[in-house]
Amino acid sequence: MNLLPRRLGMLGLQAVLACAAASVHAAEPTPAPTTPVQGDWIVKDFRFHDGQTLPELRLHYTTVGNPAGEPVLVLHGTLQSGAAMTGPRFGGELFGPGQPLDARRYYVILPDAIGTGQSSKPSDGLRTGFPRYNYDDMVRAQYRLVTEKLGVRHLRLVIGNSMGGMQTWMWAQQYPGMMDIAVPMASLPVAMSGRNWMLRRMLAESIRRDPLWKDGNYTEQPPSLKFASTFFALATSGGDQALYQQAPTRAQADRVVDERLQAAFVGDANDHIYQWESSGDYDASAGLENIRATLLAINSSDDERNPPSLGVLDREIRRVPRGSVLIIPGSPDTSGHGTTGNARFWKQNLAELLATAPRLQPQAEPAAATPR
Repeated sequence: MNLLPRRLGMLGLQAVLACAAASVHAAEPTPAPTTPVQGDWIVKDFRFHDGQTLPELRLHYTTVGNPAGEPVLVLHGTLQSGAAMTGPRFGGELFGPGQPLDARRYYVILPDAIGTGQSSKPSDGLRTGFPRYNYDDMVRAQYRLVTEKLGVRHLRLVIGNSMGGMQTWMWAQQYPGMMDIAVPMASLPVAMSGRNWMLRRMLAESIRRDPLWKDGNYTEQPPSLKFASTFFALATSGGDQALYQQAPTRAQADRVVDERLQAAFVGDANDHIYQWESSGDYDASAGLENIRATLLAINSSDDERNPPSLGVLDREIRRVPRGSVLIIPGSPDTSGHGTTGNARFWKQNLAELLATAPRLQPQAEPAAATPR
C-alpha cells in the first residue's frame, strides 16, 4: 500500500490545524492598556532602618499602561494598596484615553508599601516579631523596586496621597534627580505632630489596651480594632460640610455611626498598629531646598489632619525652588482628608503640569543611608 498520499494528507491537515490555531491565538484580544497587571518581587536580606533584617521581603506591585511609556510612580495611603488606586475615583479619572495619565502613553507603577496590601506584613506570620518599619524603609523599598526590579532610571512623575503624599515629599528629597514632577497630596513636609499624631497614637493604644490583643498573640481580632478604626475615620476624614449635609439631625448622625459600626470590617490588629505607628518619626522638612522637581502640593481646605489654618504649608513651600500649592475649597462635595483621593478635583491641574514641567537630566542618586 502506498502511504505517501495519506501522509501528505495528514501533514496538510496538521498544517491547516496549526494555521487555524495560530489565527485563533492572533485573534485573542491583548489586555487593554488600563488593565492592571500584578507582580511580586522578593528582596533578599532586606535591612531596616534600625538594623533588623528580613531574609525575604515580598514587595507586591501593580502596573497599568505601556511598559515602553513614560514611567510614573503612584503611592497609596495608610493600609491601602496600589491596586486600590486603580479604582474609579482615582485611576478612573486619570488612566483612560485622553486623561492626564493616559495608559497608552504612560507606564504607571503602583507598589504596595511594606506592611500592607500583598507586601510582607506582620499578619503573614511573624506578628510582633515583624521588623518595626518606618517610612524610610518603605521609600527605600519602593526605590529598589522601581530601579532594580523594573529597571526604571527616571520618572516623569511621583504622586502620592496621604501616607503616599508624605512619602512623595521624601522621594523628592532623597532622590532629587529621579523625577521631573512631584505631587504630594493630603500631607505636610514637617514632623508628624499635633492632632494628627495624637489620634494615631490613640488608635494604636486602644488596640493594645484591649484584653483580647494579648500582646499581639490574639486568636481573634480585638473588638477595639474596628471601634478605634471607625472612630479615627470619623474624627479625621469626611469633611465638616459633607458630614453635616449627610447628618443634619441627631437621629441622622446616630444612623451614620450605627451604620459604620455595623458595617463589615476586614483588618488585622498588628498590621494596623504597625502601619499607623510607622509615621511616628516622619519629618520631611530638612531638605526642601534641595528638591529639583517641579512640585505641586495639593491639599483641601477641610483636611482634618493637615488643616491649612496652621500655615505650615504656606511657610514651607517657599523653601522649594519650583514649589507651588493648590488648596481645594471645602464644600458639601468634598470629604476632608479624603478629598484628594478623588482625582476629579485636581486632574486638570495635573494635566497642565505634565504639559509644562521641564524634563530634568537624571543625576546619580546618593547611596542609601542604611545597608540594603
